[in-house]
Amino acid sequence: MGSKTKDVPAGNALRQTRRPIQWKKYQGLFYISPWLIGFLVLQLYPFIASFIYSFTDYNMLSEPKFVGLENYIRLFTLDPDFKKSLGVTLLYALISVPSKLIFALIVAFILNLKLKHINFFRTIYYMPSIMGGSVAISALWRLMFMKEGIINSLLGNLGIGPIDWLGTPSTALITICLLQVWQFGSSMVLFLAALKQVPVDLYEAASIDGASKFKQFFKITLPMITPIVFFNLIMQMVNSFQNFTSAFVITNGGPLKSTYLIGMKLYNEAFKNFKMGYACAVSWIMFAIILVLTAIVFRTSDKWVYYDDGGKS
Repeated sequence: MGSKTKDVPAGNALRQTRRPIQWKKYQGLFYISPWLIGFLVLQLYPFIASFIYSFTDYNMLSEPKFVGLENYIRLFTLDPDFKKSLGVTLLYALISVPSKLIFALIVAFILNLKLKHINFFRTIYYMPSIMGGSVAISALWRLMFMKEGIINSLLGNLGIGPIDWLGTPSTALITICLLQVWQFGSSMVLFLAALKQVPVDLYEAASIDGASKFKQFFKITLPMITPIVFFNLIMQMVNSFQNFTSAFVITNGGPLKSTYLIGMKLYNEAFKNFKMGYACAVSWIMFAIILVLTAIVFRTSDKWVYYDDGGKS
């Protein structure tokens, strides 16, 4: 009466329909597995291990010995170098972060103007951020600011005597801060993108009302880009506390430990003194400081960060 059909067992049919569904379910995990493995092995595991080691006496050659809070107590009571490095790092961040953001905003404001070959200049001004954190650039910075370096040569042409940039505590810290400011490209690009998003009609309305360019900047431009200011502030603050290369290569923490950043303290304890447990305690204190400062900035952001949804954050 009709064509014969081959019966398929219900169990086999069910498995055939389930296999594609199962693959699609885990397909996303398969694609992100390289990042996931890297995160678990290179980030999460060291993060947890360092916290555990911070409560131990561990020199990487013998088994860790649990000492409780001894490392933390010693840092705050018996280690003057830690207090020195903490103070230097706070001063470094206080100088470099606002200076970098202000300089990046000024450059972004200039590059937002309709000038000839502006794309070329935007590329040139971004270059320092690509090279700025390298050891080679830090070594070059050291040569530039030596007594016989190019900076003193240029100042000599202006009738200014040579300055011992790297040998005086006050100027040594300024020198490494200048390198941090010189790496303004990433912040500048974000500021430039934010400036382009400011509605033009706001400036037109302000011009009709007779507002000067100066007033327009502080009443329109700056409030409208405060979310990017907020983001850059957080990122640069974190980077400043993690800085190590410039202080190590340019001044090696001197003179008189005036550039002895907390990153150098951590490095010396871990790889010179082989006190890995002690160094882990330093890293966790640094993490706690960054966490507290970030929380303070987030907490105060509703007072000065303006979002385009009709109100503040």
